[in-house]
Amino acid sequence: MTTRRGTYSFDNDDPIAALRHRLLAEILDPFTVERLAALGDLTGRRCLEAGAGGGSIAGWLAGRGGSVLATDLKPQHLELGAGYRVLRHDLVTEPVPEPPWDLIHARLVLSHLPDRAGVLRRLAASLVPEGLLLIEEWASAIRGVVLAAPDAAAAELVERYYDILVGRVLPGNGNDPAWGCRVHAAMLAAGLTDVSTEVRARSWPGGTAGARLIAVNVEQQRAGLLAGGLTETDLDRLGELAEDPRLVVRGILTYSTLGRRP
Repeated sequence: MTTRRGTYSFDNDDPIAALRHRLLAEILDPFTVERLAALGDLTGRRCLEAGAGGGSIAGWLAGRGGSVLATDLKPQHLELGAGYRVLRHDLVTEPVPEPPWDLIHARLVLSHLPDRAGVLRRLAASLVPEGLLLIEEWASAIRGVVLAAPDAAAAELVERYYDILVGRVLPGNGNDPAWGCRVHAAMLAAGLTDVSTEVRARSWPGGTAGARLIAVNVEQQRAGLLAGGLTETDLDRLGELAEDPRLVVRGILTYSTLGRRP
């Protein structure tokens, strides 16, 4: 997903963005697919994938017979001819495209947007009666991520990196690290019914997709991490630890919240 630069930390124009999308798909797609598969037959249903990023879920929806529109502010990582349509779109400044929808899905999108609750309300209003909105976000505000480390210094460094990233860098770019915990209430406030939330996390050893995100974050947020007090030596060490299986971090809690328009 991309929003306008200056309010989003992980721009699709960054050279490492394609890797980030692949890692996120590896981490998150199994849970997302589990949630979507539970919704039943998608054949012929109109599906909007908002902030589609690398397009893995748009492709999955299309493969299940959905009529899918994948949108992003910078859609260059979306594959043309993959069974879904692609539209450049700004969720903040433009109306929801081509309503009404049977299903709208957005993952790791709204937490980065200004007026995220307002965006959620507009998405909810763009559903058909009985249409479904699935919002998935990380609750990254929960601290204490190291489960095991090669030594105490490594554990302290990873915790310090995470505190700076989540406590300073991302909020400074407009991110709400606790938004995942707020989506349920926001859906109720938007008038949706049958709202339910499932929460999922697992451990990420060094060398796996989740741990490798540390190195990607360092690459994309180097200036902010340095301003927060880390050194170039610290950042180099974090890159090494991201591949070290002796480091095990707790995966960020994924809040998957589903609501229905009455």
